[in-house]
Amino acid sequence: MLLLIAAALRALALGGLLLCVVFVAAGAQSLAEGTSAPLGRGAVESNALVIEGESPADVFGLGRSVVVRGTVKHGVVAFGGDVVVEGRVEGDVATLGGSIIQREGSYIGGDVWVVGGAYHHGKTAPGRRPESATFMFAGYEEELRRLAREPTTLLTPSLTPAALGLRVLSILFWFIISLALTAATPGAISRAAARLQLTSLRVAVIGLVGAGVMGFGVPALLRVLPPVVGVFVFAVALLLLLVAYLFGRVAIHAATGRWLQRLLLSEKHRSESVALLLGVAFWTVILTLPYVWLLAVGALVVTSLGLALTARYRLGWKPPAKV
Repeated sequence: MLLLIAAALRALALGGLLLCVVFVAAGAQSLAEGTSAPLGRGAVESNALVIEGESPADVFGLGRSVVVRGTVKHGVVAFGGDVVVEGRVEGDVATLGGSIIQREGSYIGGDVWVVGGAYHHGKTAPGRRPESATFMFAGYEEELRRLAREPTTLLTPSLTPAALGLRVLSILFWFIISLALTAATPGAISRAAARLQLTSLRVAVIGLVGAGVMGFGVPALLRVLPPVVGVFVFAVALLLLLVAYLFGRVAIHAATGRWLQRLLLSEKHRSESVALLLGVAFWTVILTLPYVWLLAVGALVVTSLGLALTARYRLGWKPPAKV
């Protein structure tokens, strides 16, 4: 059985890596064939929002690019498009799923935020304030652009070679995490899985209450606490949420895998490792289904919080009994 599991893991890893390599090679080829320079003055998108005169308020481009040829007194934000500054922007300029292109002779008074694309300003020094900053997170520009222009695609994951490769690697990752956590705390995981099977409704209700308290309580505390204390509270809450999700998801993998073992396998082929692998594969498939994955993520978070909040913790250490 261990040899079979090892062979399956090797096949999963090799398959995931192969799919990712194929996708990267295809993406590199398409990038080499389709790379283009920043938009020229006459190559603006047909549906772009063009600011010719003076705008006293913030400018937002939802699903399209923004071209500033006049003056914007505040900031410019584009979701799923580029921001082309040919005139003057007094505030910040930001884009999600696009690039910011600053022409010669233009001016940006605030900070520049780019998520997905790049900041182009030509060979000369851009017209900026000395104290302004630039924040750029490059990568996945086309994916973010498509997501911003078609938000419904978030609910319907595409079955591309890259997506399939990432799913296979996700199975491998969560299986290793589940094995490690189960080996480190076998009793806690077993009790949590049993608790989930026996009192699932109670666990879900407690998790829902905990999620509500964290969702509303932490932002309320951030409003009234000093900034330094607020950052500490936010970091602690985020860490607790991550630990609870990790613990709860492994317990859910164990409970789901045991249930699948009873349905699919005979007694002699059952083991904890096979149960974890079945549970991980099951939830990976569920999280790939269109529209269903959003409900599955919510259920995983709420149930994980419930399992973490209903667990029994020992604060002291007891030495082993002498024989």
